[in-house]
Amino acid sequence: MPRGEIDEAWIEEAVRRYRRIESLQTEFDQAVSTVEVTVRSPDGLVEVVVTAGGRITDVRFLGPLHTRNPRDVAGSVQAAVTAAADAAQWAREKLHNETFAAYRPLAGA
Repeated sequence: MPRGEIDEAWIEEAVRRYRRIESLQTEFDQAVSTVEVTVRSPDGLVEVVVTAGGRITDVRFLGPLHTRNPRDVAGSVQAAVTAAADAAQWAREKLHNETFAAYRPLAGA
């Protein structure tokens, strides 16, 4: 194609791909807010459920607290929340890779 001419087929493909990316982004955003991951503290006392977006949706104590030292309980909570943040990041990355796996850069860009 001579220099200065507009490649309408390329423009149409770019617009189509842009719309597809917008659709995939919406899909990804919805998944991030709904996909949940469950983690436990290393001692098994605390279980935290977190969305891929990082929102904690539930915290459960899986054992009796009255026999535990408050510092130990606090440590278990902190460990579970830290693990939940890591799990949320992992889930976001996994969702992103799955959602955008078929996307490839537009040739000639």
